[in-house]
Amino acid sequence: MTLLVIGLSHRSAPVSLLERAALPEDARGKLLRDAVGTASAVVEGAAVAEAAVLSTCNRIELYAEADRFHSGVSQLSGLLARHSGVPLEELQPYLYVHYEERAVTHLFGVACGLDSMVVGEGQILGQIKSALAHAQDEQTAGRLLNELFQQALRVGKRAHSETGIDRAGQSLVTFGLQQLAPGGDVPGRLRGARALVIGAGSMSSLAATTLARTGVAELVIANRTLERAERLAAALGQDGLKARAVPINAISVAAELALADVVVSCTGASGLVLTAEAVAHARGERDRGDLAILDLAMPRDVDAAVHGLPGVTLVDIESLADASADAPMAADVDAVRRIVADEAAALCAARRAAHITPTVVALRAMASDVVAAELTRLHGRLPELGDKERGEITRTVRRVVDKLLHAPTVRVKELAGEPGGDQYAAALRQLFDLDHRTVAAVRNPEQERS
Repeated sequence: MTLLVIGLSHRSAPVSLLERAALPEDARGKLLRDAVGTASAVVEGAAVAEAAVLSTCNRIELYAEADRFHSGVSQLSGLLARHSGVPLEELQPYLYVHYEERAVTHLFGVACGLDSMVVGEGQILGQIKSALAHAQDEQTAGRLLNELFQQALRVGKRAHSETGIDRAGQSLVTFGLQQLAPGGDVPGRLRGARALVIGAGSMSSLAATTLARTGVAELVIANRTLERAERLAAALGQDGLKARAVPINAISVAAELALADVVVSCTGASGLVLTAEAVAHARGERDRGDLAILDLAMPRDVDAAVHGLPGVTLVDIESLADASADAPMAADVDAVRRIVADEAAALCAARRAAHITPTVVALRAMASDVVAAELTRLHGRLPELGDKERGEITRTVRRVVDKLLHAPTVRVKELAGEPGGDQYAAALRQLFDLDHRTVAAVRNPEQERS
């Protein structure tokens, strides 16, 4: 079985393509079920035992354990194209594929924020945790992906606690607000301002909290589920901030848009939340200064045509990607890379060593069967032997076999931890003529207990 990751991100694809390929939550579930063959329409090809989807505003990645590399890549790429709605021939030039240790290294780097649009940002840890939880809910995460994602979370936390990556990193919200503020002076730009946050999910909640800390005078939360917006507004209002909630509809959003100085939008809507016409109308209704809008949604919430409206500044994922390309890297990034490399090598070595255990167990079981058969034959040919002699012969033969097997089995476990270590297991199976079904019978009970 091979660990694969197939995906695209802001580093490999234009944001416009990422926007089109964005997967809503229900599409992610269908993709997972199709990947492991639990849905009705399954693409024939490699057998996929496990799958998980990591989908954020700047990446879409499918992690899987497949029994064959090439057919697995072909099958999973096709599924990603089908569920994203982007034709495979259009998607394929921007897809990257990593397998085994490179896949582990990639996920660990992602967890540390090294592959984020804003290097070092910590939000990705919550997104990885959510991806694992979703796969667990869909019952597509087994032993491999549970171990991989949980270790990625630990590596990400280690990187943030042992290095200064946080000095380089900041949330996408903070980075976006800096792009809206002249000279990056967010408090100076927003102190005393009226703010509108559209959405009440994790990113919108972070935006609302960040805005509250900058000293805005009033904060309005607009959300389709009013109760959720009210809870967020109530929590923010405990520190004396004037915060209230409104439902998302054309009338309420238009009214709040005309009053706001800054707007942050991040919903899960599949269509536009703010059209250029609506923003232009709100701008005309205003008796205040310019309007600043930060769109963190993927696909976008705000019509790209807003960029051309007078008196309105729009920062979206595409402009953030351009700005982040020039952002300085922290000196601690190299230290994080070393952590990632060490942790990935350790995990892969442990996986390789674990793969040889069923072969070693099967070899010892075969040796035990041979000993038992030969002792039975010997006792049949020498029935006059007493119990004492029989016991001594049995112990002697078993000691001889154990000593002969001890050094090679210990050494092969050590060698299995090195790159290419799986070849040693294959050599053992061939040298001792071990039936692959016998080895599989040893491996499967372990998987069921995990």
